[in-house]
Amino acid sequence: MNAAPLLMLVSVVSIQFGSAVGRTLFDDLGATGVVLLRVGISALVLALLVRPRLRSWPRAAWRAACLLGVSVAGLNLLSALAMRTVPLGVVVTVSFLGPLTVALVQTRRLLDLLWALLAGAGVALLWWHPGPSVPLGGLGLAALAGACGAGYILLTARVGGLVPGVGGLPVSLTVATLVALPFGATGASAVVSDPALLLGAGSVALLQTIFPYVLELLALRRIPTRVFGILASLNPAAAAIAGLLVLDQHLTSISLAALTLVTLASAGATASHAAAGSEPAARPRR
Repeated sequence: MNAAPLLMLVSVVSIQFGSAVGRTLFDDLGATGVVLLRVGISALVLALLVRPRLRSWPRAAWRAACLLGVSVAGLNLLSALAMRTVPLGVVVTVSFLGPLTVALVQTRRLLDLLWALLAGAGVALLWWHPGPSVPLGGLGLAALAGACGAGYILLTARVGGLVPGVGGLPVSLTVATLVALPFGATGASAVVSDPALLLGAGSVALLQTIFPYVLELLALRRIPTRVFGILASLNPAAAAIAGLLVLDQHLTSISLAALTLVTLASAGATASHAAAGSEPAARPRR
């Protein structure tokens, strides 16, 4: 029996519940402080696990890895700032438009236009009827996070073509840590007076980055990227469940309808691209 789909589902759940747990630390560490500690801890752990051979890297690889790190920092910082005022499920739904857009612009088939319109309808619902608990400013931050997610995908492909294996990931996370440092240093300094907060941040790094990284690496050895992409499309739904169970965030019917439309569009685009012989876009690392 192929356990890879189950590994992917566990990865999706881990990422979104890690996001929800991270949200509970905002009052103590600040949104950007949580991001700084999470990417910093993740960079350190993955550097020890991967041990990239940096001496053999060409200059182009360093440039691409640094740009990827900036995209990772932007994705995480903007998502965290959006989560201060917007429910987790809505943030993930809107930011998921970044990778979906990358997938859709790679082809010009009529079916792709249908998926784009379906996803656009979902986000339009949120913009036109955000509800009292979803400010437009927060939606804007989530949309900018999606743009960084699109950059993440393009740059990940670039780094993957220049660096063997997954050695670019810890380097990019290290750059992301440096970018997040001036924004999150003040909040993250709370761990000095309360070291227990470092355990909380470490658990978020484990749930949201390190654990999913290992699971997805194992899954991709056993399933096609088509299946990987479709299962990754469950992230908005998993985020809504995590937000409900951990943060007691109840989404409105409009938000749930938007989430459903974007999820269907992402899964459909992934499946149709695979059928056409092209690879689906990767999910951004949260």
